[in-house]
Amino acid sequence: MADTDSTFPAANTATPGFGANIAVAPEVAAPNAPLVSDTDASTAKAGLADAKQQVKDGASKFQQQAVDKIQALAGDGKAKAGSALDQVAQLLNDAAGQVDEKLGNQYGQYARSAADTVTSLSGAIKDKDVEELLDDARAFVAKSPAVAIGIAAALGFALARVVQSGVETRQSVDASA
Repeated sequence: MADTDSTFPAANTATPGFGANIAVAPEVAAPNAPLVSDTDASTAKAGLADAKQQVKDGASKFQQQAVDKIQALAGDGKAKAGSALDQVAQLLNDAAGQVDEKLGNQYGQYARSAADTVTSLSGAIKDKDVEELLDDARAFVAKSPAVAIGIAAALGFALARVVQSGVETRQSVDASA
């Protein structure tokens, strides 16, 4: 047999009675010794600060890109809404002549008045900035919340009907193909 020491516990263990498989935490073994050198700690702090700054810069850049995209979309939507209102006003003016013939001048004048109102609304939308329109909408909701809820419900109902009719039309086209 080889020269082996068969004493129990092993004679070369640093922690008598626990065997070689037990690890002792550094703060228990030497409670007053620093775990990490001061230069390592300051390097780690500097790296952490750099990483935090990079994350902040990236988030700020992403936020600015999102704001720019939203403002561009809002501007496009504002332009489309203005032109759609102009078309509605033109439609009302065209219909006013037919209303004059069928129902009388008084009712035709109502249609012209509605067309003028829609035209002025279209002009107001085109002339104002998106932020001004949002401020006006907030003021309106604060002034009369019940009317705002009613308008939102009516617009939601109309939008749901338009979407539903589009889905039904698509399904009928797909079924016939």
